[in-house]
Amino acid sequence: MRGTRVLLNAVESGLVRLLCRVDDAELTKIPLSGPLILISNHVNFLEIPVLHSRLRPREVVGLAKAESWDNPLLGWLFNHWGAIPIRRGEGDIAALRSSLDVLKNGRILVVGPEGTRSHDGILRRGHPGVVTLAVKSGAPVLPMAFHGGERFGHHARRLRRTPFHVAVGQPFRVRPKATRLTHDVRQAVADEIMYQLASLLPPAYRGFYAEPERGVPVHLEFDSSLGDVTAR
Repeated sequence: MRGTRVLLNAVESGLVRLLCRVDDAELTKIPLSGPLILISNHVNFLEIPVLHSRLRPREVVGLAKAESWDNPLLGWLFNHWGAIPIRRGEGDIAALRSSLDVLKNGRILVVGPEGTRSHDGILRRGHPGVVTLAVKSGAPVLPMAFHGGERFGHHARRLRRTPFHVAVGQPFRVRPKATRLTHDVRQAVADEIMYQLASLLPPAYRGFYAEPERGVPVHLEFDSSLGDVTAR
């Protein structure tokens, strides 16, 4: 099993180098230890392999739609990566519990609040499920944005490596001011989180969150000490 994992990691890293030219300087902001919720946009299949190959030995766990396991190869790969299946469009308690376990064990959980791939890199509105996860876990949240990968097909057809850009923001914790986490409150907090993400992207990619100045944080608590262990 360990030999298979080592081989797959090597293949994954090799493919990322072959297919992409990754601008990964800001990944030095990722803490070396401790639980962390990485909030990111989801453009296509490239993000998780890039993170796996760049953040080792840290374990990175992502959420994937449950239907992915219907494909034997994808299911095998996702099991290797430790991905958590999630049933979209409903409150998936099993996925929430698995996500909380990942954070309890001090690992990195990658969450894409858009809920699906955008393909074009333009932000869709975030879903509020991430707020429940952040509140229940108490884990710090770090926004991370990708762009460039949406042109993978264009570059691949020309046998060129795809420029892949990664931007990392400031860490915070979610501290809702309301006494009850209603759907409206959770959506408002999710929008604040997504505005933090949008501010890391070029204006053309901000989509639903095209005016970051409207996302003044009310329910987010920034703490510079959360970045004290980021040196690499």
